[in-house]
Amino acid sequence: MSLSLQLQHLERPGYTIDLFVPNAQEVQDNYFQQKQVQAEVPFPHWTKLWPSALAMADYIHQHPELVQGKNVLELAAGLGLPSFVAARYAQTVCCSDYLPEAVAAMTRTTGHLQLANVTCQLLDWNCLPAGLITDVLLLSDINYDPAQFDQLYEVLQYFMRLGAKIVLTTPQRLMAKTFIEKLLPFCSHQQEITVFYQQQNTPISLLVLQ
Repeated sequence: MSLSLQLQHLERPGYTIDLFVPNAQEVQDNYFQQKQVQAEVPFPHWTKLWPSALAMADYIHQHPELVQGKNVLELAAGLGLPSFVAARYAQTVCCSDYLPEAVAAMTRTTGHLQLANVTCQLLDWNCLPAGLITDVLLLSDINYDPAQFDQLYEVLQYFMRLGAKIVLTTPQRLMAKTFIEKLLPFCSHQQEITVFYQQQNTPISLLVLQ
């Protein structure tokens, strides 16, 4: 799906940032056209800026020591907002997604922001390349499909075994409750962040795992 991108200026508490996002009306029109052909086609979630990504970006801005001088990897990054905030402090940042369209959008933002320490890469957590290591792993709003929970848990275990610190933000979904509880033994920090965006407050859980 090829979508036109628009530059969005985002103002958050204490910082501002620009990023390219797909045209919302175009996304909706394309989605409904595809639904007429294939009823089970999934909504392109990567095209939206979600409260979990905002919560993570805000937290990184407030706690830059989390990524200061580190090598950072974001999986399933979508529009890549947390990666671009982390890039202000990190040594290197790899923002990745399994969808080429998302990687193309993040690449456009990287060029606009002139971030020499950022690379955008096509990565799928179901088949990560050998030798992939990072100091800090970022994951926002990724635990929405119970069929993926077991594989996602294995991915988290893999990176923790390598010594990575993992920052996870998630809306408080009932269906993900047991998945989150399974992670609590590895949690060194946990808090609730209320995100105000588009005239709405959303409670987001943040966990730091290691």
